This record gives sequence, structure tokens and C-alpha cells, in this order.
Amino acid sequence: MKVLMVGAGGVGEAIASLIHRYDPESEWLNQMIVSDYDLDRAKEVAGKLDQKQRFIPEKADAGNRDELVGLATRYDVDLILNCCDPRFNMPIFDAAFEAGCYYMDMAMSLSEKHPDQPYTKTHVKLGDLQYDQSEKWEKKNLLAVVGSGVEPGMVNVLARFADDALFDEIHELNVRDGSNLRVEGRNIAFGFSIWTTIEECLNPPVVWEKEKGWYTTEPFSDPEVFELPDGVGPVEMVNVEHEEVLMFPRYFEDKGLKKVTFKFGLGDEFINALNVLRELNLERTEKVRVGEVEVAPRDVIAACAPNPVSIGHEMIGKTVAGVWVKGLKDGLERNVYLYQVADNQQCMREIGSQAVVAQTAFSPVIMMELLAKGEWQGKGVLGPEWFPSEPFLKLTDKYGFPIGLVEMESEYRVAKDREKLSVIHK
Repeated sequence: MKVLMVGAGGVGEAIASLIHRYDPESEWLNQMIVSDYDLDRAKEVAGKLDQKQRFIPEKADAGNRDELVGLATRYDVDLILNCCDPRFNMPIFDAAFEAGCYYMDMAMSLSEKHPDQPYTKTHVKLGDLQYDQSEKWEKKNLLAVVGSGVEPGMVNVLARFADDALFDEIHELNVRDGSNLRVEGRNIAFGFSIWTTIEECLNPPVVWEKEKGWYTTEPFSDPEVFELPDGVGPVEMVNVEHEEVLMFPRYFEDKGLKKVTFKFGLGDEFINALNVLRELNLERTEKVRVGEVEVAPRDVIAACAPNPVSIGHEMIGKTVAGVWVKGLKDGLERNVYLYQVADNQQCMREIGSQAVVAQTAFSPVIMMELLAKGEWQGKGVLGPEWFPSEPFLKLTDKYGFPIGLVEMESEYRVAKDREKLSVIHK
């Protein structure tokens, strides 16, 4: 497989590093074009990997579709991997279609708020612009695997695994993400793309219910405390806009699904900081005039805040991403949390990337390997939940990101515990 990677930021670098580490003999990746708007950055990332003919740096403007088509055509790539923030999804997505190659991203096309009722109704939802083109991609026999990071991405695979192997009926899919990560000496630190974090946290969160469809709420609504495994402990989580809520019903609605939510553990200090940005209109993406120049306030925040890539060595702790599944097994109510934990110090030591970035990167690497080997096949615009889960899960240990399972309190767990006791008493 030949891949054009657009964007050599933290996630792009981690992806390239994982491939270099776990596919050293080019078993499935023949060549990766490491492209970035900053050519020096692309050269820096490619240069660290010490395989000059395999990892080739190029300059590319993610917003210039024609430039991307030309680059993809020149290198005859099989897939364009979008490692940019979702502002650039559509030109990259369209470039892959025009170049006649596969496409993959980790975050879907942006939403637009309802003009009159932003906190009750949806308008343009996350991913709508891409899903609307699925038939066109299908007719051209092309595949776009969208939402392929950790959330969305890995959790989509875990939801599919729950349906394949753990439940007879799935009633709720509730993504829960949190951490005990901290940065010594900093009260506020972004673990991921600053621009994207502001976007998803301050947009109206979306919830899906069978009887109501998709609807929105206020940012940071419906707080709950969720117990995270592997020593992370209880974390307060709130509703945040995220792709899984828009993706899961498309596949699981006919399987008994009744509700989908996404909640993230932000912490009071971070929520307060985001609310201050909102009150001061500093989250805006529209440009304002400042003296002789025009700038978008959010771009200024992203440029001034500590870069998530540069603070990895200062971070301590773990981050947990997973999906809490509710449903029926053998006629009994069952609750399971399927998850993955990334330890920051381990990630820094093994692949040179901080935990949130590394955790985002491993899923698209596995998915590209499965596509290259023909174990995942399809056409159109599809999320990871549309593909068999077993091939993906078999590779998580290889890449150093094993999956965990917590059997939560339920009728099913009680019945299984009684079975174990009955064996003892025989």
C-alpha cells in the first residue's frame, strides 16, 4: 500500500512512528508520503524514521484540493490519510475521490448549529457532508473509512464487537472518555488539537434516542461520575458533541438500539476556561480586524496555548477511552465497559508521543493494515463499525494497545457469579 498522509502534526508523527516500529520490513506499507504545509516539519518527521525511500517528505496545502490530487497522482497512492483538523476534511475528502483512491480520517466533517434553536435541534450534523456523498463513492467503487481514530474509531470497533460476541440485543451505546493526566505547573493544558477541542466542547452536544432521533443540549450538560478502570478512578463527565452519536444509529438502530451518548471528563478548571472563551467570543472562527490585520480569535488561542505535542514530556498519568454497552444477554440485562488505556510515560518512551496523541494514532494504523491485506473491504462512506471487529482486535496487542473489559453490575453478572458459587458448593 502507498499512502499520502496529509498533516505531519502530533498524530501524523505518531502514525508514521508506529508503522516504522511495527512494520519495519514493509509487510503492508510500501511507501508513505509525509506531507505538511510546513515542509520543514514534514522533513523533520520523515527524517526521524531513517528510511528515505519509504517515508518521503512533501509540501502540501490541506485546503488545496488540486494540489493534493496532483501529489496523490504523482506518487500513485492507494489511500489519502487525513491527519488534519476537520476544517480541512472536505478538500482532502474530495481530493481522494477525484484522484480515485481510498480515504481515511479521524474526525468527520463539521456541524453547523441550528440558526434558531441551537440547544434543542440539529441542523447540519457532524459527518453529514461526507455521508451525503456515500452513493457517489460507492458507484465509483471507492471506500472512505471515516472517524477512524480512537473516538471515533476504536470505540466503534468495540461497539461492533459487543454486538458480534457479547450481547443478543444492544440497547445503549454510551462512549465515556476520561483521564487522570496532569501537567506539573499548568492548570490548563490541551491534550489534543486545540482548535478541534474548542470546536467539539463548545458546540451543542448531540444525543440520539430511538423515539426522538437526534437532538441537542447545552454544552457540558448532564454531568455524571463514571468509574474508569486501571487505577484512574471516578471522573465527572459531561455531554460533548462527538461523531459516535451520529455514526452508531446508522448501523445499530435495527439491532434494538435505543440511545447513544458521548461524555468526556473535562474537569472544572478546563470547563471554566472554555466558558470564559465563549463569553469573550474568543472561540469564534470568523476573522476580526485587529489593527492592520484580520485574524480568527480561535486561531490566536490555538497559536498561543501550549502545543499538545510539545508538553508530552511534562504529562503524567493515563487516559481511558471506551464504550459502555447496555443490553440483553441470555434474556438478562447486561452492562459492559470495553476500553483501552494509554499510559503517557509508556507512550513517550516507546513511540515518542504523548498518550492522547498516541492513542488516537494506533487505530488508523491497524485499519490501514487491514485494508492493505484485504481483511477489511467495502465501498462508499463507512465508519469502522461496518467492518468485522475480530481482525482489528487481534492486532491491538501487537501494536501495544490491548483492549480491556469490565463486567459491570447487572442481572447477567449476578447470574454468572452464582454459577461460579454453585460449582464450589457441589
